[in-house]
Amino acid sequence: MEQLGDIIAQLREHCPWTAQLDHRALTPYLLEEAQEVAEEIEAGIVGEPLRKELGDILLQVVLHSAIAEERGEFTLDDVAEAICAKLIRRNPHVFEPDGRLNPQESTVAEIDAAWDRIKAQEKAELD
Repeated sequence: MEQLGDIIAQLREHCPWTAQLDHRALTPYLLEEAQEVAEEIEAGIVGEPLRKELGDILLQVVLHSAIAEERGEFTLDDVAEAICAKLIRRNPHVFEPDGRLNPQESTVAEIDAAWDRIKAQEKAELD
């Protein structure tokens, strides 16, 4: 990941095409890459081809994060921290609120219901 971040930083500095990219310009590429991953999975194509397609999505995440970091908004580490916090919050059957592991038996239906309930609470808190 560190090497990928370094490569993106160098491209942003030394490649005019990459340097001119912003979130809006990247959006079609993000959608295209996500669609390609979905198509491969639906076709049953996994292994090496899927690994490469997932790399293309990772590139999008790193590029968006680099642009945000340049603007002083957030970093790739901040993105990782946010998803870690969300996963801990939305999986109370596995984690305590502080992130400590505390797995509890739950059915898939219970897990789905909890996920939806927690997601709705989070949305209500933002509104």
